[in-house]
Amino acid sequence: MPLRNLVAQGILILIFLLPLSAAAQTANSDQEEILFSADEVTHDRELGIIKASGNVEIVRGDQILLAETISYNQRQNIVTASGNINFLQPNGDVLFADFMEISGDFKDGVVRNIRILLSDNSRIAATGGRRSGGERLDMRNAVYTPCESCATDPTRAPLWQVKAKRVVHDQPNQVIEYADAWLEFMGTPVAYTPFFFHPDPTVKRRSGFLTPSFGTSSTLGSHLTVPYYYAPTASRDMTISPTFTTKERIVLAGQYRERFEKGTIDTDASATYDSESTFRGHIDLQSKYNLNQTWRAGADVARSTDDTYQRRYGFKTAKSLTSRGYLEGFRRRNYMALNAYAYQDTEESADPGQTPLVLPYFEYQHVGEASWRGLYQTIDASLLSVTRSEGTDTRRLSVGGGWHLPFVSPIGDVYKLSATVRGDLYHIDDLSRPNAGNFDGVSGRVYPQLTLDWRYPWSRQDGRVNQIIEPIASFSVSPYGGNPTDISNEDSVDVEFDDTNLMAASRFSGIDRVEGGPRINYGLKWGVYGAGGGGTSVFFGQSYRFKADDTFANGTGLSDNFSDIVGRINVNPGKFIDLTYRTRIDKDNLRSRRNEFQFTGGPRSLNVSTSYTFFDSEDESEFPDREEISASVDARLSRFWRTGFSVLHDVDAEDLRRLSWSLAYEDECFIFSSILQRQFFEDRDLKPEDSILFRLTFKTLGDVRTNVSASAN
Repeated sequence: MPLRNLVAQGILILIFLLPLSAAAQTANSDQEEILFSADEVTHDRELGIIKASGNVEIVRGDQILLAETISYNQRQNIVTASGNINFLQPNGDVLFADFMEISGDFKDGVVRNIRILLSDNSRIAATGGRRSGGERLDMRNAVYTPCESCATDPTRAPLWQVKAKRVVHDQPNQVIEYADAWLEFMGTPVAYTPFFFHPDPTVKRRSGFLTPSFGTSSTLGSHLTVPYYYAPTASRDMTISPTFTTKERIVLAGQYRERFEKGTIDTDASATYDSESTFRGHIDLQSKYNLNQTWRAGADVARSTDDTYQRRYGFKTAKSLTSRGYLEGFRRRNYMALNAYAYQDTEESADPGQTPLVLPYFEYQHVGEASWRGLYQTIDASLLSVTRSEGTDTRRLSVGGGWHLPFVSPIGDVYKLSATVRGDLYHIDDLSRPNAGNFDGVSGRVYPQLTLDWRYPWSRQDGRVNQIIEPIASFSVSPYGGNPTDISNEDSVDVEFDDTNLMAASRFSGIDRVEGGPRINYGLKWGVYGAGGGGTSVFFGQSYRFKADDTFANGTGLSDNFSDIVGRINVNPGKFIDLTYRTRIDKDNLRSRRNEFQFTGGPRSLNVSTSYTFFDSEDESEFPDREEISASVDARLSRFWRTGFSVLHDVDAEDLRRLSWSLAYEDECFIFSSILQRQFFEDRDLKPEDSILFRLTFKTLGDVRTNVSASAN
C-alpha cells in the first residue's frame, strides 16, 4: 500500500472516525463499528469539514459506501459523496448515483441520478430520490425492469419496463409502489395504471390477488379466473380461484396447504351449481402425520360428484379415483399397516354397485436377521374385507412365512433356495361360479412352495469395454389345484406376462390366485458396457410347466406347457440415444403378441422421442386390443426460442387422439408460450375440442394467461 494511503488512514482514525462514531452513538444506543479507507484526506478544523478523495470506502455495520470523493460536516453530521457512488444495502440491493447527501448514520438524505440493482437482478433508475429513516426511498421519474441492457446498444429500450412519475421502495413493508405508471413493451406503451404495487425481492410469498386468466371453450363459453392468494403464516397458505363463465355459473376452486412440525396437508377442491341447477364438484386431499418415529397416519381423498365433471371443467382427473385412510409403522425389519380404500370409477361402463369398499385391509411383513450361512426368515400376514352393494363380499385372512438361503458356489454361480408356506381362509357371500351356482360360506387352502433360483454371470474385459453373459433359471414346485371355485378373486384378476415377472415365484399381482405344479423358468442376459457409461443389454426367456394348468386364461402366454417368449433390448450408447424394446412372442408361430418401443435421441437443441405400443387381444382378458403410436419433437431454435410438436395416433381405430404444437420464448425477464392442441377424447357430455393457450409472464410481476377452445369438427 502507498505510504500516503497509510498516512491518510491514520489521520482519519483520529479526526474522522471518532466524530462519525460519536454521531452514530447519539442516534443509536449501540455503537456501530466503522471502517474507512481513502487515498487522500484533508481536515478544516475551523469549519469542521473533513474531505477524502480517491477510492473512498466507508463500512458502517452491514452498509458500504464507495465514492470518488466524500466530505463530512462534523457540525451538521452530513456526509456528501460524489463520483461513481456505490451504496451496498443489508438486503442485497446496490444503489449507484452521481451525487448523494446523507446523514452521518446513513439513514436520511437525497440522491441524484439513481440506479438500483435489486437482489434479484432487477433494476430501477430515477432522476432523483429521497432516503428516509434508512428504510424508505422515494424516487421521481423512475423506470423499473428486470431485463438486462442490450449488449450491442445499451441505449435501446429493454424488452419491457414500467415507467412511473413516482416509485417508492418501502423496505419495512417489503413493497415497491408505483404512481401514474405505464407498462412499455419494446419501447411502446401498452398499459396504464394510476397506481399499483408488487413485493420487493426479499418477499418469498405474500397475500394478494394473482394475475387473472381468461379464455373461451365450447363447454364453458368465455371464462375469467381471478385467483386470490392468502398466506396467514409461514407454514399455511391457500388460494381461492373463482371462475366466471358465460355458459355456466360461477365455479369456485381452491387450494389449501399446511405444514406441521410432524405432518402435512395438501388439498384441491372445487364446487359449482351448473346451468341446470345441479351441484357439481370435486376434492383431492393428501395428508399425513408422523405420530412418532415408528408410526404415521394419513388420509388421501379423491372424489367427484360425477364422472365427467373434472374433465369438463379443466381439472386433472383419472379413470379411477382412489381414497385411502391409513395407519402404518416401520421398525427395524418390520412393517405394519392398517388401510381403508374407497374407489370411484369414472368410466362410462362402470357399475357403481360393483365398486368395492375395502375396510379394513391389515398388513404385516417381517424380514429376519441373517443367521447360519446367510439364512433368514420372512413372515407375511394380512386381513382383508371387501364389500359391495351388489355382487360378491369377501373376508380373507392370510398368514405365511418362509426360509431363504442364498449362497455362492466355489465356481462363482449364485443360488437362492426358498421354502415358503401360506394359509388363506375366506368367508364369502354371493360368489358367482361358472356352471356351479352361487357360493356362500367358508373356504380356504394351504399353499406350500419350494423355489431354487440360479444365475451364473460371466464377465470379460476387452480394453475399455466390459462384456457380461449371464444365464439365469429358477425352479418352483407347489401342489396342483390351489385355486378352487369357491375362492373369490379380488386382487389377481388379470395377468400381464413380461420380462419383469418371468423369474417371479408367482406371476399374479395378488394372493387370491396361486400357481400350481412344478415349473421352470430360464433365460439369458447379455450386455456390453463402455467405460464412458454407455451400454447395450439383451434379455430373452421362457417358462415351462410340466403340466398345463387352466389357472391362466388363454391369450396370457402362460396357459400351455411352454410359455410365450418374453424379451427386452436396451440400447444406450451415449447420452444422446436411449432405446428400449420389449416384446412377447407367440411360442407356436413366433408372432408378436406384444410390442413396446421407446426411443429418445438428440441433444438438448433437437430432441426426438417416439413410442409404439401393441397388445394383441387376449381371449379371456378384460383389456381390449391396443395399438398406438406417439411422437414428439422439442427443438431449441436459438438462445431464447424453442418449439415442440407431439402427436398420439390410435392405429387400431385409425384415428388421431391428440395433436399439439408449442412455441415459447424465454429470457431473463420475460416468458411467452403458446400451445395449440386438438383433443379427440369423447365421453358422454364431453366432445372433441380444439384449444389455444397463450401465456405471457413478466418476471417479478406475474403472468397473463388465456385459453381459447372450440368444439372440433
